[in-house]
Amino acid sequence: MSSTKLGKKFRIGELLVQNKILSEDQVTAGLAEQKKTGRKLGRTLVDLGFIDEEVLLKFLSQQLDLPRVDLSRVELKPDIMRQLPETHARRFRALILEDNNVDFAVAMADPTDIAAVDELERILNRPVKIHVCRETELLRTIDLCYRRTDQIESLAEDLREELSDNEFNLSSLADFDETSDAPVAKLVQNIFEDAIQVGASDIHIEPDETVLRIRQRVDGVLQEHIMKETKIAAALVSRLKLISGLNISERRLPQDGRFQIKIKDKTVDVRVSSLPIVHGESVVMRILDQTAGQLNLEELGMPEKFLSRFRAMITKPHGLILVTGPTGSGKTTTLYAALSELNRAEKKIITVEDPVEYRLPRINQVQVNPVIGLTFASVLRSALRQDPDVCLVGEMRDQETAQIGLRAALTGHLVLSTLHTNDAPSSAMRLVDMGIEGYLAASTLRGIIAQRLVRAICGTCKEPYTPTPQEKAWLRAYGGVQASERQYSQGAGCTYCNDTGFTGRVGVYELLELDTAMGDALRREDSAAYMKAARENPTYQPLAICALEYAEQGVTTLGEVFRLAGELDEGNFEAETDEAEEDLLESESTL
Repeated sequence: MSSTKLGKKFRIGELLVQNKILSEDQVTAGLAEQKKTGRKLGRTLVDLGFIDEEVLLKFLSQQLDLPRVDLSRVELKPDIMRQLPETHARRFRALILEDNNVDFAVAMADPTDIAAVDELERILNRPVKIHVCRETELLRTIDLCYRRTDQIESLAEDLREELSDNEFNLSSLADFDETSDAPVAKLVQNIFEDAIQVGASDIHIEPDETVLRIRQRVDGVLQEHIMKETKIAAALVSRLKLISGLNISERRLPQDGRFQIKIKDKTVDVRVSSLPIVHGESVVMRILDQTAGQLNLEELGMPEKFLSRFRAMITKPHGLILVTGPTGSGKTTTLYAALSELNRAEKKIITVEDPVEYRLPRINQVQVNPVIGLTFASVLRSALRQDPDVCLVGEMRDQETAQIGLRAALTGHLVLSTLHTNDAPSSAMRLVDMGIEGYLAASTLRGIIAQRLVRAICGTCKEPYTPTPQEKAWLRAYGGVQASERQYSQGAGCTYCNDTGFTGRVGVYELLELDTAMGDALRREDSAAYMKAARENPTYQPLAICALEYAEQGVTTLGEVFRLAGELDEGNFEAETDEAEEDLLESESTL
């Protein structure tokens, strides 16, 4: 529908009052707020809470006789969509849905903006048919669909040409300015903007023999972009090393560094690791968003039955609390959330970390540096002379660190730390295996929380899922008959989840508090008795059961539950599943 059909006298405020959707006072207040902010009246009324966005869109759709579109259900074609440049898409809050040869179908958040419609028709050189959509949906879709792949490839080509020029200035590599015009600087900036746009946690720069791979880890899964500009790899890596404070001339040894970069008014802290490989140097960058703020315990998403017990554990004046799980399972996030809870003016908190990922106010954080003898053990020994109430040890890697940490817990300090173990019950015995006396572990260890991350189902494309016979067999064996008869969910795949069916991740937890039986077995260093007592503890619930509860609630899929169960017990998972399936088939044949 073109601007001429929309007309020039559509006044949304008057119509809302006439149709008794809003009062005159509400519209007047909205107009006053609009003058202050400069935003559209419709958006202002929604932000003030006077009208729900869905109600407003339905009203506009009816009044203007325009179709309503759900962008999460539309299959957008990048080549068609990008006929409208990103700058105009954001400025006019518009997105091309379809090219009909004679006109364009365009989604708009504010179809009453006649000037915007006119400008769109001028830019596209065709009439446009307007569809109404949510502004939040539109902006989210623009972020996901206007990837910076084209700009990155274009900048890579510019950099390759500059590298071919004999007058290439190496000083441009070290000019760390986000507004720099140097191709290498703009390339780095665009790589990070693209990563932030899709919510990546890590960026991998990997030179190969014939290609340069740039991979991003999104929701725990790597997404790959391949570039043929292999000659730029060295310049790109050198740029990253320079701004990270690394030695650009050292290409034979791994190096670690960090830097900060500003992306769309967000300060992003980047942890950098370089590694010499056959075809150059691989660089992996962990993105740490310092503007996001630290999670508190409620925001972790931990089930209430675990949260209340964990909070009680960390508020005890002394003892050792362990968080365990593999790399990338969210241990650091849980520890920082616990520190945020404990971070009060009356408490002295010291952390010993490698590396320090987030800066926390009021907390004394120490970065270990083994090269100069600043190890976990040496820092912890000195930290205990600083009169702390709480100590966080990034990881108990060796006997000396564990020994000092446990003795600190024994002498009136609360010590938080991590271990790399599969589950909570095996963590205490890991300490014994490291050379810690059983009586010391039993006297100090208060509790252990084990965790993993599973992918969460995309809320916009969520749909019912019926388990297969094999899945039903596992559910019956592991969760009972009721679990095998429940309806579960999955993601169908949509624009917002990049057709994966998943958006974000949630933590899966198990919590184990030491009781008398476990303590006695630990003192005797009787591993079999300890594991038996731990698994028979009435409050203990395995990780897989927690994940299964999430699946029953529609938070994650059965596939994620099976993946987690397989990781926890790789040797028995397939055998148990096959046996359960055989039992199910046998019972069905009997019936």
